[in-house]
Amino acid sequence: MIKQLQKKFVLIAMCSFLAVIVCIVGGINIAVTIHENEATENILNILSVNDGKFPKNDNHTEPKDFNKRKPFFDFSMMTEETPFETRFFTVMVDLDNNMIQLDTGHIAAVSSDEAESIALEMLNSGSNSGSYGSYKYRITEQSYGKLIVFVDRSNQLKTLSTYLIWSCSIGAISLLIVFILVSLLSRRAIKPVIENMEKQKQFITDAGHEIKTPLAIISANADVLELDTGKSEWIDSIRNQTKRLNSLVKSLLELSKVDEGKSTLNMCMFSISDTIEHAVEDFQPIAKKLDKTLVSEITPQLSIKGDSESIARLTGILIDNALKYSDKNGTIKVTLTRNSRGTILAVSNTGCTLKQNELSRLFDRFYRADSSRSRETGGYGIGLSLAKAIVEANKGKISAKVDDGIITFKAIL
Repeated sequence: MIKQLQKKFVLIAMCSFLAVIVCIVGGINIAVTIHENEATENILNILSVNDGKFPKNDNHTEPKDFNKRKPFFDFSMMTEETPFETRFFTVMVDLDNNMIQLDTGHIAAVSSDEAESIALEMLNSGSNSGSYGSYKYRITEQSYGKLIVFVDRSNQLKTLSTYLIWSCSIGAISLLIVFILVSLLSRRAIKPVIENMEKQKQFITDAGHEIKTPLAIISANADVLELDTGKSEWIDSIRNQTKRLNSLVKSLLELSKVDEGKSTLNMCMFSISDTIEHAVEDFQPIAKKLDKTLVSEITPQLSIKGDSESIARLTGILIDNALKYSDKNGTIKVTLTRNSRGTILAVSNTGCTLKQNELSRLFDRFYRADSSRSRETGGYGIGLSLAKAIVEANKGKISAKVDDGIITFKAIL
């Protein structure tokens, strides 16, 4: 249980830190992308206004019909080096889309023929702006026809890619470092909880052993009293309550051993079909006495590697729970099957009134969905938590589900 608590602490801490890292890295990369896009759009505006050339002074004007929004940050500011750093080419066409002029002097990667071909393709696309490979383009109406401006974004894209790789790498390294630190310090962080749990376990163990002796004395005195006075309902009541307390103490001690890892399990191959079948047979007289029906569908000759005694105990807990909480004249069904997930033991009973959101708490220690009914049936909220501990000790999983008033406990072994 302590290891599970430690794992949950590490998992929650790492998920929280991962969310922060994703937000920071994602936010920074989005901001950088906006920066680059705004800068490129600004350059396209300037070139479109100035017939495909950068102005010789800073007092250039921008067109009023571009609906250009103000950048989120002041990315539109140009420096004196911008005309020399920008790789672009322009194409001028007349009203019939016949080429008038080409300017590829500011880029070496595109020939005149390629520039003309790309421009015609963009004109035929019907879009006045967009992207073509690593280029962003804009088509503007001019007095002579149209001006198509292409700005090369190769360097910007490489910068964005590099920035993304480095930021993700730094984030991953940070995540790894935090994981190591959290893993090393997690036990110290949950130390108060561990100490309380250890004290609780020690108290249960000590109290269990201390209670055993008085219970044995009470049981012996009841026998002597019966010899002296004969049978009576009071003596029977003493015996029943003593039996209940003995069962409670036994369950508490067993649960404490499993939690501490002191439970000695003999892990070996055994016939689980025979084990389940014998357990069902043991409960048949009890079911008949309670006017309830206990049926089973057990696939024969199934074997697993585990502890046969603990699996028999698990089956007994689940059947006993089903007998206690099924409705009057109810039916309890035990099935044993095998599929790709493993060997599945399922115990179901009718008369369940639990809601789906209550099922996850059924395996919590001392949890009772219906306290008044639990008092009537003699339940203490320990059996199912012990069943879960047994299943996990045998490297399995257990779950519960409700369907049309039938609750089913399923253990995958």
